[in-house]
Amino acid sequence: MTPKNELLFLALGGSGEIGMNVNLYGCQGKWVMVDLGLTFADPGYPGVELILPDLSFIEDHRDDLLGIVLTHGHEDHIGAIPYLAADLGVPLYATPFTAGLIRGKLEEEGIANQVKLHVIENGGNLQLGPFGFRYMPLAHSIPEGNALVIDTPYGTIFHTGDWKLDDRPLLGVPSTPEQLTAVGDKGVLALVCDSTNVFNPEASGSEGDVREGLMEVVGAARQRVLVTTFASNAARLQTLGEVANATGRQLCVAGRSLDRIITNAKSAGYLRDFPPMVDWDDAMDLPRNKVMIIATGGQGESRAALARIAFDSHPIKLDEGDTVIFSSKQIPGNEIAIGRIQNALADQGIVMVTDRQAEVHVSGHPGRPELQAMYKWIRPQILLPVHGEIRHMAEQGRLGLSEGIPHAVVQKNGDLVRLAPGAPQIIGQESVGRLVLDGDVILPADGATMNERRKVALHGQISVAVAIDRQGRLLGRPTIRMQGVPVEEDKDAFTIEAANEAADVVAKGSKEEDAVRERIRLAVRRAATRWTGKKPIVDVLIVAA
Repeated sequence: MTPKNELLFLALGGSGEIGMNVNLYGCQGKWVMVDLGLTFADPGYPGVELILPDLSFIEDHRDDLLGIVLTHGHEDHIGAIPYLAADLGVPLYATPFTAGLIRGKLEEEGIANQVKLHVIENGGNLQLGPFGFRYMPLAHSIPEGNALVIDTPYGTIFHTGDWKLDDRPLLGVPSTPEQLTAVGDKGVLALVCDSTNVFNPEASGSEGDVREGLMEVVGAARQRVLVTTFASNAARLQTLGEVANATGRQLCVAGRSLDRIITNAKSAGYLRDFPPMVDWDDAMDLPRNKVMIIATGGQGESRAALARIAFDSHPIKLDEGDTVIFSSKQIPGNEIAIGRIQNALADQGIVMVTDRQAEVHVSGHPGRPELQAMYKWIRPQILLPVHGEIRHMAEQGRLGLSEGIPHAVVQKNGDLVRLAPGAPQIIGQESVGRLVLDGDVILPADGATMNERRKVALHGQISVAVAIDRQGRLLGRPTIRMQGVPVEEDKDAFTIEAANEAADVVAKGSKEEDAVRERIRLAVRRAATRWTGKKPIVDVLIVAA
């Protein structure tokens, strides 16, 4: 599909889901991409941690793709770059802090020389074919959160990225209401806007409020304090550095991603007054009321520092009476993993503080009052909600219409939207989907490998080896091996019966090896069903002697 004399929008990720943001704009035969993110796997993808967007649509039109413009450095906006960008063969554009994070990812994958990365100064601009881009800083929970003002022959698009309003930001200087109003004064065709917190009736709050809340909680603690937060939240790291200084505690950091963010933030000119850090051994030797630890793992990640500390497999130790502060939002879907860690901490007598007990976290996304303010400043003709599940985007569409925006288009991944000329409308559907990063291999999320793995996880697996001579007669007894089949203490009896079933099939005789293999498979699976009520995967190996 090649764009004609029109302005098109197509989400390949991030519309109808939270995470994995990939948005395409098309005009006059060319496409540009805004963001290339990933999301994190749930138990429905056994053995997998990362989910990537399926870019088949734009890969088929890569000759028409001009570049990828990044709004900010969160994983759901840049995380797929090291796995997918090289195949697209187009340059990347990002502001300095975000570019530093991307460069590190490309270097880790060994492809830094294969992908062109252009650094755009904060507030800078660039031109890609018929698209002109200008970065406008907005407050978010990571340095250099940006909106994009995208000028096209058919009108201006204001693409918010992730944002909030913050009258006391600790890092960066977001655009003022006057600057945003000036954008609206020039006329905006479409506002493409973050929907994540549309159901929140309150404004998200300021990082300055979090500083006061953390100061109170840490100041009241009498023993060791550990704070877990999103590694990318450099503003929160700045806050924690100030809290550590004010409460007379030395700072210790646990988590590779935290080290990486701190290093990159400092190189980009942030965290200038961040206090010096002590290593793990020195932290353990300090008086318990003189140390504060920042650790990754607040979402229950099993390999992160907090989980290892909670289950006593980390050099950092916590004891009864110590305090753990969860300075982050509990992402839906992570409740069980987080609860597992919190139960382990509670069992040790450790005090826990979350955003339900004290103001130790604020969201990086806009609540309803902030959305309403943005509508009044930008005054678009069209509202295009993104970055949310369908319920979030539909609600934002209703909110925008109630605030006087003439049109709202609630789309989902794969919906091809014509923004201009004429009234906005969905004019077709294009191919979208999910890929998984399984080890070092990228596979379809619902392809043969993942479907087989799900079946094994649900039902178990049985291997049957049978040796047959040239006349089709059985040589010895069939060998049975099992994984995950619930026979337990009946294993020996079941194995004998399953082997007998396989032997009976061979005894009936057949010269067609494939037919024998299939009959053995079915016979053994029937035996397993009789014993367990399950239908395990059965693999049959026939050895012809």
